[in-house]
Amino acid sequence: MVDSCLNLEPFTRKKKKFVCPKNLIFSTALFFRLFLHTHYLWRLITQTTIQQIQNRIDILDVVGSFVKLKKRGANYLGLCPFHNEKTPSFTVSPAKEIFKCFGCGKSGNTISFVMEHEKLSYVEALRWLAARYNIEVEETESSPEQKQQQQAADSLYIINQFAQQFYAKTLWDTEEGQNVGLAYLKERGFNDDVIHKFGIGYAPNQRDALARVALTNQYNPELLQKAGLVLNRNEQLVDNYRDRIIFPVHNNSGKVIGFGARLIKSNDKAPKYINTPENELYIKSKILYGTYFARHAIDKADECLLVEGYTDVISLHQAGIENVVASGGTSLTQDQLRLIKKYTKNLTIIYDGDAAGIKAALRGLDMALEESLNVRLVLIPDKEDPDSYVRKVGANEFRNFILHNKKDFILFKLEVSLKDAGADGTKKAEVVNQVAETISRIDKTEDFTRQQDYIRQCAELLGIDETGFTNLVNKFIRNRISLQENRLPFEEAKTIEENARKAAENDFTDQTFNLLFRDDLQEREIARILLEYGTKKWDDAQNVAEHVLDELPEEDLIDNRSVLKLLEEFKQKVAASATPEKNYFIYHADPDLSTLAVSLLNFPYEESPRWKRELSHSTGYQKTLFQQDDKAFLNTLKHENEEELLNYLNIGKDNTLEEVASAVNYLKLRKIKRLLLQNQADLEKALPTELGTLLSTHVHLKQLEMELTKKMGTVVLR
Repeated sequence: MVDSCLNLEPFTRKKKKFVCPKNLIFSTALFFRLFLHTHYLWRLITQTTIQQIQNRIDILDVVGSFVKLKKRGANYLGLCPFHNEKTPSFTVSPAKEIFKCFGCGKSGNTISFVMEHEKLSYVEALRWLAARYNIEVEETESSPEQKQQQQAADSLYIINQFAQQFYAKTLWDTEEGQNVGLAYLKERGFNDDVIHKFGIGYAPNQRDALARVALTNQYNPELLQKAGLVLNRNEQLVDNYRDRIIFPVHNNSGKVIGFGARLIKSNDKAPKYINTPENELYIKSKILYGTYFARHAIDKADECLLVEGYTDVISLHQAGIENVVASGGTSLTQDQLRLIKKYTKNLTIIYDGDAAGIKAALRGLDMALEESLNVRLVLIPDKEDPDSYVRKVGANEFRNFILHNKKDFILFKLEVSLKDAGADGTKKAEVVNQVAETISRIDKTEDFTRQQDYIRQCAELLGIDETGFTNLVNKFIRNRISLQENRLPFEEAKTIEENARKAAENDFTDQTFNLLFRDDLQEREIARILLEYGTKKWDDAQNVAEHVLDELPEEDLIDNRSVLKLLEEFKQKVAASATPEKNYFIYHADPDLSTLAVSLLNFPYEESPRWKRELSHSTGYQKTLFQQDDKAFLNTLKHENEEELLNYLNIGKDNTLEEVASAVNYLKLRKIKRLLLQNQADLEKALPTELGTLLSTHVHLKQLEMELTKKMGTVVLR
């Protein structure tokens, strides 16, 4: 892999630096850092390494490097890094190794914090933590195809980083760069800080300036061409970018994956922009310029501003408006929309107010509705673009303009379409169909109210009957569902049909429905019991996990899929005589299990030391305090032994076994109630030959119910 990119043999003998024309110097440390960071990415991290990382990481250390935390009781409190707040609601529990914000609701473990804050994948977050704690990552190889693909990607990363530094050095450290490139950027109003921040550079007006330096340093010619940096002309490599401003394009982790090169002088024969050709790293449909620099600001503002060009992004950043990315002037793709949705559901598109700008803003936005994004449009006035307008009016006025001029995407699209249609009845009919088809894409259950609002408003604007328009929208929904069902595998379609039939047959009342689905609370409580107390002793023969798993109802009576998944995992581990502790699930690679564990182990309150010391005595003391001999009892009551006395308070009593028994019995009771309801429904529809069996079942279930209620005391289920 290394040989495919550059020859590292000199580095094995002694320290070296690359020396190139005009005192341009590149330290080999740069290449080694990139090499070590990207090498072996085609390999899978072993479970042993993952366990080492989990054992070493300290949630206070990791979170504390991004958030200022203050101790509050057993936990730590700080301002949430995921949304704007003035009063701290972000809580970290060192004991549970989890965090939760009670303002925005985000929660997780150390790994998920790094994933969310740095926008990394699970594997990338593990590597990030391994590097922080100096843990050697053991890996196993994957397929040869994956290995070959990653080899090419690794090499391109290194070459792109080399090129970015070459262009930046040329901009700042050469006479041509300063007089041409830097002068142009200054004329556009960009300051030094923002130029450095985005790594902007300059490609000199020379035939092979970069090519010569790259070949001197033994870069692979084929990869240089693949990266779009050079071209082959008559068997000689020449620079692809000349006399252009170079805008590096970064991925979500800040690595350079490509470039946009802007022409400085007007030239009718040359394109204004040249972009990197698509390769293993640069796939235009999956990239939004500026995402790496905007990700935290988008998170905090809960809004993404979308503009068209590189300079729009940079000007807005310089003005302090950082939650902004650029599409590069192309129609938005589903991958780009999903990238935005990763950070926020609120998308505001800011384009030029001319006809071309309006057309560009509307392209591809129907897909945004399918992704449940809330889309607004802002059109910049007076033939300005975001870059020129923010420099003209200033940051505060620009923010106010955006705030007060947002237009709803669907209503704006309808307004523009009606204007184009004029009095033409045929065109107006086309508009009705287009808008109905657009609204039909808002088809998720949680968006039902939003869809109905659009139907009402659009029917009013179109001057048509709302009921008829609703039917038209539903027709488009049915057509799309029909197409999707035709693509379903036969067995999956059969399962859906069977589930629908069962639901229709049962015909449960609302009260019954509520009763059944409130079982979820008891199922989650069982999961919490296993996580909190699973390894504790139940009796001389079993621990709590073994006892609970033996006592639970049949699996087909457990509805919560995440809980069922957790129970299966527990069963496998217990069968192997390795009852898992809670951290096993908190840091589980399956996000469903990890999320479930964090949500169950997080508590919104705890008794303060002052309350425990001064106000909790009314709860009484445990019997064990009075079962001591006289000398030990009197010693415990002494003032200097106050802390020891607090341990005998009833609030400090270990009620684990009672809590476990109560949770198990309560779940059993709810499941028996459920079976009774189902049996009752069967009795009402039963044939005479089936009545005997069903009545016997009813008697047996009632007997089980009476035994449980007697054991638990009076229980009322609502």
